[in-house]
Amino acid sequence: MMEKYIPLSVPNLCGNELKYVTEAITSEWVSTGGSFVTKFEKDISKYLNVDSAVAVQSGTSGIHLALKMCDVLPNDEVIVPTLTFIAAVNPIRYLNAYPIFMDCDDNLTMDLDKLEEFLEKECLFNNDKVINKRTRKQIKAIIIIHVFGNMPDMERLLNIKEKYNLKLIEDATEALGSYILSGKYKSKYAGTLGNFGVFSFNGNKIITTGGGGMVVSKNNELLNKIKYLSTQAKDDEVYFIHNEIGYNYRMTNLQAALGVAQLENLEKFIVIKKSNYDTYKEKFKDYKYVNILDFNRNIRSNYWFYSFEIDKNNVGTTIEELINCLNEYGIQARPIWKLNHLQKPYLSCESYKIERALFYYERIINLPCSTNLKEEEVKYISEKLKLIVNEFSRDN
Repeated sequence: MMEKYIPLSVPNLCGNELKYVTEAITSEWVSTGGSFVTKFEKDISKYLNVDSAVAVQSGTSGIHLALKMCDVLPNDEVIVPTLTFIAAVNPIRYLNAYPIFMDCDDNLTMDLDKLEEFLEKECLFNNDKVINKRTRKQIKAIIIIHVFGNMPDMERLLNIKEKYNLKLIEDATEALGSYILSGKYKSKYAGTLGNFGVFSFNGNKIITTGGGGMVVSKNNELLNKIKYLSTQAKDDEVYFIHNEIGYNYRMTNLQAALGVAQLENLEKFIVIKKSNYDTYKEKFKDYKYVNILDFNRNIRSNYWFYSFEIDKNNVGTTIEELINCLNEYGIQARPIWKLNHLQKPYLSCESYKIERALFYYERIINLPCSTNLKEEEVKYISEKLKLIVNEFSRDN
């Protein structure tokens, strides 16, 4: 039955990638030193309109270092969404701290109503410290995830952060290029509003370095500390003096060469992402069994991934079965992540009124969204999904 194979999300290496990587190889600077690492940091800083950035080995390592700079210590707690890739949560445990899982809203980002309710009703606020009434542990930070390129109400979130004297880490690993359209923070990019912003360049992201990440912050002193820790905390490069425990978290020059080339086409990629999203929206406009979730109307999203909500009341099958059926037509699809409060390592951690995340976990699939996806492929995918869903509809 397979007529073609359409992957979910793959890189688009249509620019100067080969040229820059060849230049890095010719220069023989292929490891963590080299001019492309510095150039990539400067180019990202210019794009995001921030003072500086630090290139790291992954988005996960960036979150780990950001949490350290937020003074998260053993037995502290960090509020994080349950609906996110587990890489946003694991670094909390690297520091022997604990996550508190929060529900999502209808944009799949953190439910700010429940966040505020939790802080007001379930916590004590004394001497500028937030103490969890149940565990008696101090809550140090919030990690907000800009899911699929979406953003929550950042003005409200920042007000909550300030009210409770919490640190805010923006996991913008899926949201490079998303920015706010109006209000107090108009034109501010995802990742540039909290204490730290973290980006990822994994192979499925809107631009890729194969792996790798980037950290930005308004606090240049702490950002310099992140760079220091990411390069094994080297105090003397000649005599190998290390006064702190560091990490092998620096991006390589080969990766950065890819990143420099990819960044040159980021805005072009966003245009393609939006065009394909609009085509999907048009194809499902009058189709009652599938709804494509909107992005926050107050942002220019990068449209990284699209969320297709299946009407479970009228479609008698599971997400798993739909994905298997799509695969038979050569279409790669995926569910959203298993919710983190249900993951084995986190079953004993606190979660707060998780409801909508459970709802969407059973109803959302992601369809192909690569920037080299053609309009005819979007139409093909849409037709096949409709065909499959119709077979399982309770109207039949």
